[in-house]
Amino acid sequence: MPIDNEAAEPLLEEECPGPTELESAMADETLGEVITAQPLTVSPDTTVAEAIGRMQKDHRGYTLVLRDGALAGIFTERDVLMRVAGRGVDLAKTPVSEVMTADPVTLPAEASVAHALNLMVIEGFRHIPVMDDRGRPIAVVSMRNLIEYLSEFFRRDVLNLPPDPRVRSRAREGA
Repeated sequence: MPIDNEAAEPLLEEECPGPTELESAMADETLGEVITAQPLTVSPDTTVAEAIGRMQKDHRGYTLVLRDGALAGIFTERDVLMRVAGRGVDLAKTPVSEVMTADPVTLPAEASVAHALNLMVIEGFRHIPVMDDRGRPIAVVSMRNLIEYLSEFFRRDVLNLPPDPRVRSRAREGA
């Protein structure tokens, strides 16, 4: 007994569902469309103390290091932990170029959100410089940016659930 097309269509949709709105947006939207903030930048001779001070002031977990407008490196919170803290580095005298991550992995502004997220998860990056078609940095995509972008696709009632009693909170502990 043949199945008519109208009866088969819902079955096929269950078997092979199309991409969700989130999946489509992640694949179709580019970093240039999602990331809008100007990157924080310093020169290679900026001291580590100055770079950290700028990061703190601007509430950023990174600063790009530019030499003559071109990307020379990135200095991140991870660099502070792995290359500065406990290493006897004189923060006031050491140039950021000595402790930055040189020649970081970058992405073009045309890269998809999905590609950026995949690269960040696989490589363990928290920040990736975003470059224009001339090879100049125009933004930095952070894991936080991507989480905020992805959270827009979830319903407000899911995001506003009451606190989970199993999760301890500093506020409840008096910290």
